[in-house]
Amino acid sequence: MTRNQLILVAAGGSLALLLGAFGFQYIGGLVPCVLCWYQRYPHMAAVVIGALALVVRGRALPLLGLLAAVATAGIGGFHVGVENGWWEGLATCSVNTLQGVSAADLLNTDVTVGAPAGCGTIAWSLFGISMAGWNVIASLGLAVVWLAAVRKS
Repeated sequence: MTRNQLILVAAGGSLALLLGAFGFQYIGGLVPCVLCWYQRYPHMAAVVIGALALVVRGRALPLLGLLAAVATAGIGGFHVGVENGWWEGLATCSVNTLQGVSAADLLNTDVTVGAPAGCGTIAWSLFGISMAGWNVIASLGLAVVWLAAVRKS
């Protein structure tokens, strides 16, 4: 594969993971916790980095893409540990989904407010692996693709 093809696969993989996460949120009704959101940001960065890397030559942007993939895998790994009770989550892990919701919204029966999502709660899993776990696996795979793009640069 060429450098640009590898970048398209890596950035496209991050975009696909983002679309999946938003699909689970807006179509499936799964409210994300703060760690779920933190895992999305490096994917967003990887999509932008990938677009830039297609027009700007050099190793710097693919290296940043690699860093983004490793970062989201690391956050996902931390999240898996919180889900499994291996360590404590962040202080904001149990209250994040009510940010921006007023007291009037909470009392208004016409406003739909999601229940707070705790970082230690596994909202969905496949083959015993949570969404955070799947993010770790997929992101490490994307990191390998970014590394191949770095080597082609």
